Amino acid sequence: MYFSIMDEKGFPRAMSLSMGELVTCSPQAKGSVTITLAFFELVPWIQSVMGIISFFLKLPMSSAWNSAFMLLQHILVLYFCILDCLYYCFTYNLTDGIRVLVLALMCLVDRLMYGSWILVPLNFLKFNFLSSGGDYYGTHKWHWYFTQGFPVMLFTFLPFSIAGMVLSKQWKPSGLIAWVLGLYSVLGHKEFRFVLPVLPMALMFSGYSIAAMKIADSSNSRRKGSSNSHVKCPSKVRLAIFFLLSTNIPMALYMSLFHQRGTEDVMNYLSKEASNNKVKSILFLMPCHATPYYSALHHDLPMRFLDCSPSEEKGTLDESDRFMMDPASFASEFAINWSLPSHIVMFDSEERSLREFLVSHSFKEIRRFFHAHLKVDRDLQASVVVYAFTGQ
Repeated sequence: MYFSIMDEKGFPRAMSLSMGELVTCSPQAKGSVTITLAFFELVPWIQSVMGIISFFLKLPMSSAWNSAFMLLQHILVLYFCILDCLYYCFTYNLTDGIRVLVLALMCLVDRLMYGSWILVPLNFLKFNFLSSGGDYYGTHKWHWYFTQGFPVMLFTFLPFSIAGMVLSKQWKPSGLIAWVLGLYSVLGHKEFRFVLPVLPMALMFSGYSIAAMKIADSSNSRRKGSSNSHVKCPSKVRLAIFFLLSTNIPMALYMSLFHQRGTEDVMNYLSKEASNNKVKSILFLMPCHATPYYSALHHDLPMRFLDCSPSEEKGTLDESDRFMMDPASFASEFAINWSLPSHIVMFDSEERSLREFLVSHSFKEIRRFFHAHLKVDRDLQASVVVYAFTGQ
């Protein structure tokens, strides 16, 4: 028999009465409590009523009822355990309690999804650090984060961040930034997103340098006897802010509204076409994960993109690599056993090699979307092209 307990502060706690013994999840809690009989006390009565109904209606009393009640019991047990964890968090040690709660929930969800007990962070460590599995997706030089990656992320904030680190003399956060960049530099595979957590810290140093600049200018103005120095923004600060705004706002607008937008535009277009029953299935002949997927399509249609899963054997090329090496040959081989799609999506850089193949299989270009002005990693992918099947 299970109970829901409220202590003197109003925090719910879970208790279990089994085999005549009262067992509490948090025995250290003190004070008066109010006990409310939970759903489990009613389970035998509900099962009896269901049995009577089944008897009069001549329905078989299968094990499905018992399975349903067992599932409900497990859910309520988990609910009461979570309540007890929250009680511990808010009453005794908030930080440690939250850590235990998050770790327990993470392990439980992974157990349900994978079918066995798995510690995902440990697998991440083994795959990326101990086995260099990330190198399968491409590598950069060891100094990339210091010479290219992080400077590009800071952009014109870079000199202000460096100045702030020197002026503030706060070496611990500065060392933390260097530590993170250095640690990720050990990995062969590098991406901007890996070091995003330390970007706000670098920007705080930028703010510190601008604030120090304002204080220095204000002090100089007072020495010169300026009476309105507190009203006008110091000239150096004004120039610095103007410089940052004039460089970052245009870049933010361009990167957000124009650069590499074709992959999103094409999915919006296909979603609208699918709403009109004009799309039956889609094949993406482009590097894997180049476009959004069902989260943007919003329709239950067959879709296929080229696989790029890591292989246990080093040197084995995946579908995406083989396609990029020779698009025409790969497409001809792929079409032998394919389920004919109604639409094919590709970049214009590969379209030139595939045009003859597409025409021979009765595909015709129907839309073209702008993608990018600049080359990134691969050949310039200026546009995204959609071909539709026109044959019978």
